[in-house]
Parts: sequence; C-alpha cells; structure tokens
Amino acid sequence: MIGHGFMGAAHSQGWRVAPRFFDLPLDPQMSVIVGRDAANVEASARKWGWAETATDWRDVISRDDIDVVDIVTPGDTHAEIAIAALEAGKHVLCEKPLANTVAEAEAMTASAESAAARGVRSMVGFTYRRVPATTFARDLVAAGRIGEVRQVRAEYLQDWLMDAESPLTWRLKKEHAGSGALGDIGAHAIDLTEYITGQRVTGVSGIIETLVKERPLLGEGHGLSGTASAERGAVTVDDVALFTGRLSSGALASFEATRFRTGRKNALRIEISGSTGAIAFDLERLNELEFYDATLPSTGLGFQRILVTEQDHPYLAPWWPTGHMLGYEHGFSNQVFDFVTAIADETAPSPSFADGLHVQRVLDAVERSSEAGSVWVSTGD
Repeated sequence: MIGHGFMGAAHSQGWRVAPRFFDLPLDPQMSVIVGRDAANVEASARKWGWAETATDWRDVISRDDIDVVDIVTPGDTHAEIAIAALEAGKHVLCEKPLANTVAEAEAMTASAESAAARGVRSMVGFTYRRVPATTFARDLVAAGRIGEVRQVRAEYLQDWLMDAESPLTWRLKKEHAGSGALGDIGAHAIDLTEYITGQRVTGVSGIIETLVKERPLLGEGHGLSGTASAERGAVTVDDVALFTGRLSSGALASFEATRFRTGRKNALRIEISGSTGAIAFDLERLNELEFYDATLPSTGLGFQRILVTEQDHPYLAPWWPTGHMLGYEHGFSNQVFDFVTAIADETAPSPSFADGLHVQRVLDAVERSSEAGSVWVSTGD
C-alpha cells in the first residue's frame, strides 16, 4: 500500500479484516506500506499490521513478491504510480478520484486496458458502492421496483471546513488534490448515482465557488501535514459545487458537493424518483434504505424504512446476525472481497479505470461549465 493517511487506515482495515470474515479465493498478505517519512510510515505499519515499510514506491513495485499495489496517496501521484505498477505486472487498486485531470485518467485507463490483456487487473475505489444498502438500492432499480427513472437528487454534505482558520492542507491545493469538494466528495455522488440507476451523466451545467479564499499555512516547512502557522496561503480549489445533469435515459439530476453545509458531517444522500416508486439513502444512516411503492392503494402510501441487515442482503452473509449494524469501515472489507475475487476469477473488477475516467470527465465538464457562466457542457462520452 502506497500512502498511509486517512485512507491508509481505512484500506488497511479492509485488507486486515476481509480474510477473517470472507472465504477469499486468495490469501492477501499485508507485506509493505510505503511513505515518504520513515518514522511516520513505521508507526503506521505497527498500528495497522503491515510487515515491512519502505520510503520509495519505485523499489517496492519492482519486487517479485508483490502482486497487488494499493494507491491511497494524493491525486497528483496516482497516474505515475498506477501506470508504473501496471507496467510491472501488478494488480492495482487506486483511490478515487482516479486522477487530477482527464489527460492523466486517460493515460491510466489506456495502461489498465493494455495490462488487462496480460491478465493484470485494476479497480478504482468508489467504496460507497460496497455499502449493502446502496447495492440493494441498485438491485431494486434494476428489478424495476421504481419503474422508469425520472429524476435524481444527489448531494454530499460536510462541514469540516466551516472554520476559516483551519489550515491549508493538501486537499485545498489544486496541484495536489485536483479539485476541492467537487472531486473529493462530488465524485462519490456522481458515481453512486450512476451505479444505482445504471445510467451515465451525459451533460452538466454547474457552478463552483471558493468561500474562504486563504487559510493558515501548515508549519514545519509548509508540507502536506503539520500544524498551522502564522503565514497564510491561497485556497486553490472549490469549497462548494452545485450542478444539474442529464442521464443517458434523459432523466434529470441535481448534484451538490460542499464542505460548508453547517451541521452535516458526512451526509451522502441520494433520492431516485421513478414512475412507480422511489428510493432514498443517507450515508449517515447507512444501514437503512427508504422505499416508496407508488402502486399501493392511497391508504397505504408512504416511504417504508428497510433495515438492510438481513443475511440475504448484499455482502451481509459473512458479517453479523440480523439487526447488528455495519459501519463505515466494512465497505473497505467488502471492496477487498470483490477485488480479490475478480483477480482469482480472472474477471474485470468494477468500477474500472474506464469508469473512473468517465467520472473525471464529468468533474471536468462541471469546472468548464462554471468557468463559462454555467453553460451546458457535454461530458464527451
């Protein structure tokens, strides 16, 4: 695993726990964790259970005893690492968004397709697909339970940047993150909409805004981590993104991604309205799904709360008895199960790098629309 921040902890949990609950067809070993700071990466290895540490990812991907490379670094490094790993014959799991630009994502996808011809697999980590309730929502839509999809509202709401004195971390610098709320959390709203509906966003009209223009720099040389200093620097990514979209069927969608929605901590919400019903999901209540059946008599209408903890629900069989809730971290174990199974079965895992490229094109279209005054922009695929 290359990288060891927040996502490093989440992915480590996934790799460590999945073999203990799922009957995996292969036995993943947590061999090496890579980070630039030797002391920090050694502490992460001890905490999360990695056997070795390294400070140069190039040395690690050249090793014959490494089969899989898991990339959890900032977006500006994804393309270089992923392409090198694929060319070295390593299966690659890469965190979202796939890259910082469409050009980088295109190069990564081309490399992934070439590697696939040699039996090398790759997948992008849109982990919220692995929440049992979202997968069950996808199954209900695919089974026609809400009829024709007519309208979607998707939003990812956080408030962790409300304090204007919060330091200027790497996520607020375009050269490292690519974009702000749009790419960091808006990408999830886009992917989850497409995953559940089975459709793609074909065009958008949107606006993005940076609400706090500058923040305190981090101390200790102003690196990617540390404490705030007295100096200030410019925020070069968006804080809020609002956009409308059209799906491939012609259905309309509205999207919001913000890190300034006061009081909302991690509210990824999606509501899909169809001709015979509707589905609603909120990540802050991730074990639940709301389902509306419009075919019932008027006296029985209303959203039904479904507790998605039954053994027959997606991913639930290896976990706990009915009614015992899953949490955020379980999605990463479910992701490991899917990825390892695809490698063993020699099938293409999903979402693919091509799927990640499509989301990158949607993000790019939103930015271009905003720059042009919220004009309508095609996603180009």
